[in-house]
Amino acid sequence: MATFLKVVALAVTLNFVNSATYKEGDEVLLYVNKVGPYFNPHETYHYYQLPVCRPKQIEHKSLTLGEVLDGDRMAKSLYEIKFRKEEDKKVLCKVHYSENDLSLLRNAIEDLYYFEFVIDEIPIRGFIGHLEEGGFLPHSHKIYLWAHLHFNIEYNGDHIIYANVTTKEISPVSIDSVPTPFEVAFTYSVKWYQSNMKFEDRGKRLRDNSFFPKTLEIHWLSIINSMVLVFLLIGFVVIIMTRVLKSDFARYNLDDEENDDLDQEDNGWKIIHTDVFRFPPGKNVFCAILGVGSQFLALATGILLMAMLGMFNVHRHGAINSAGIVLYAFTSCISGYVAANMFKKMGGDNWVWNINLTSSLFALPFFLVWAIVNSVAWGYGTTQALPWQTVILLMALWVFVGYPLTVIGGIFGKNWAVSFDAPCRTKNIQREIPSVPWYRSAFAHCVVGGFLPFSAISVELYYIFATLWGREQYTLFGILFIVYGILLSVTACISVALTYFQLSAEDYRWWWRSIFSAGSTGMFVFLYALFYYFKRSNMSGALQSIEFFGYTFLTCYVFFLMLGTVSFFASLKFVRYIYVNLKMD
Repeated sequence: MATFLKVVALAVTLNFVNSATYKEGDEVLLYVNKVGPYFNPHETYHYYQLPVCRPKQIEHKSLTLGEVLDGDRMAKSLYEIKFRKEEDKKVLCKVHYSENDLSLLRNAIEDLYYFEFVIDEIPIRGFIGHLEEGGFLPHSHKIYLWAHLHFNIEYNGDHIIYANVTTKEISPVSIDSVPTPFEVAFTYSVKWYQSNMKFEDRGKRLRDNSFFPKTLEIHWLSIINSMVLVFLLIGFVVIIMTRVLKSDFARYNLDDEENDDLDQEDNGWKIIHTDVFRFPPGKNVFCAILGVGSQFLALATGILLMAMLGMFNVHRHGAINSAGIVLYAFTSCISGYVAANMFKKMGGDNWVWNINLTSSLFALPFFLVWAIVNSVAWGYGTTQALPWQTVILLMALWVFVGYPLTVIGGIFGKNWAVSFDAPCRTKNIQREIPSVPWYRSAFAHCVVGGFLPFSAISVELYYIFATLWGREQYTLFGILFIVYGILLSVTACISVALTYFQLSAEDYRWWWRSIFSAGSTGMFVFLYALFYYFKRSNMSGALQSIEFFGYTFLTCYVFFLMLGTVSFFASLKFVRYIYVNLKMD
């Protein structure tokens, strides 16, 4: 158990682990990691899958969970680098290429394959080769292989501060129409530079990576404009709802003698007070949605706070993924508590079935999507396919941490549940629901309830997608946290307004509609994902498409659960408020 908890603790990858200290002449290990097409960030292969210099016996490095989830598969290289010892055009090895090897290299270079090495926990990247195209008639198409790498390493005292690699010191080797077998001699050079930067500050130097694009330029005007519009929307909703409710209370709470001649006005949301607290069908699924939605609200808040506090390396997707997985397991008690508590309040009996449903409501779809993506990745031989040890670890994390905490939370939620305490008594016979025009239908409510929260985050969505599915870096998590708060506020406000319109139409079935009206935001996010994939990204290929749309579907599902939960609890508080303040006969 202690070993398991130690592995779990390693999952939350910190900014940068402590590097080794070196003396002059000490060996500095260089690990080869992965290669892949530049525009398909999640399609990566092990470096030694290419026909390059490789040792006879490959020695792999042990990795953290975050590194494995990030697609890292590090192995010891043939490069011999000594601390503060320079090398000049040293021969690494000679490779004899067959026609199949050359064809593999040509395809990789045409797809803009880049490589990633690691020196002292510092990733260094460069392109495998160079593609040169020009002219129309005749069209020139030349492919070159970079056979020489020049390593530039900065140090301060006995610490390595920064490292990068360049490929332009020696002209590349043309691999177009060459006779086979074709021999290429791979060489490398090493240059050391003194740096005044302290080791504690090297994280800033590492973030300034020139290979990938630098931090996204935030369009402050667009974000401020979006915030102003959202605040105006919230203000208008609050002011209008306040005035309308004040008018309704004045009309519905007349004394009996004042109301003798106004019986015909006894309609609207007052007339359905005997049905408005009638529990919805499918209570089991309903409460499970609220439980899992509450868990993801806590999870999203926790990850954003951790990112703002710099508790993990936000520039490596694996760090965020591992942190999310661990937090998901440990916040499972929240889902169990909320689901069982609401289920007991609504008169549910079989709480064990409710707990099992709550535990699998997200875990099962996630496992199915992951199984498909991982199987395709395994078929392609990419490093995104998780090894069986990692799969067992993740399953153990859910079986021994996530599920038991869900059960424990459910037990506390069931035992601490009080009566629902509805302000109005519910009759046995349901009231007939009048027909409504199309613009007050459930579909119209879902369109409005989903579009307005989506509009509050539409500007920020580009930056999020460009970070998760592109090469950009996002660092302004304070702004993201504010947008997150605005999203929840808009969801609550629009839910209250739509619930009022529904009750005013004498339709008391607000329970499920409150979830779907705001939960439909996930549909708009998916539509934006389609637009981003086809119009804003350069991603291509079956593997990248399956992974993008599979995990995007899960993300939209999480939006549905989170915002549906916020919408329901906001509507519940609003409905309680108006009926508590209503005079009953």
